[in-house]
Amino acid sequence: MADTVVFIDSDVTIDLLAKREHYTGAAALFELVERGDIAGCTTPVVLANIEYIVAKYSNKTKARATLQALLKRIAVLTMDHSTVQMAVNSGFSDFEDALQYYAAEKGAVDFIVTRNTKDYEQGSITVLTAEQFVELHGAAEEPEV
Repeated sequence: MADTVVFIDSDVTIDLLAKREHYTGAAALFELVERGDIAGCTTPVVLANIEYIVAKYSNKTKARATLQALLKRIAVLTMDHSTVQMAVNSGFSDFEDALQYYAAEKGAVDFIVTRNTKDYEQGSITVLTAEQFVELHGAAEEPEV
């Protein structure tokens, strides 16, 4: 079982799925998850974002299949009343980022991996891009998602 727990934000997962500009870093990150070197996690908000985007650019069947594949690889953090209350009362300028951050904090996450590192500057959890994380924690080959 992996000792390092990593919250994976929407943009990183979408980079992997859509093979966008930052695909290589996202693919290497997910390979670390696949190998069991790290434990990946996300939130229901991220899954909703991914489902919406995949359904919009493909179809609902592919969107649900994508979520099923992700759920085999990563855990889902809990978002409850106290998570929402902390987000509402926080100094984060973006409410969604605050929700993600406090869910990660409550889930004892070691790193937040996102392309939008500035969005999480006020927190105490280390925030890195996928490329930065992979550089620090070992490169890997592309996973099959």
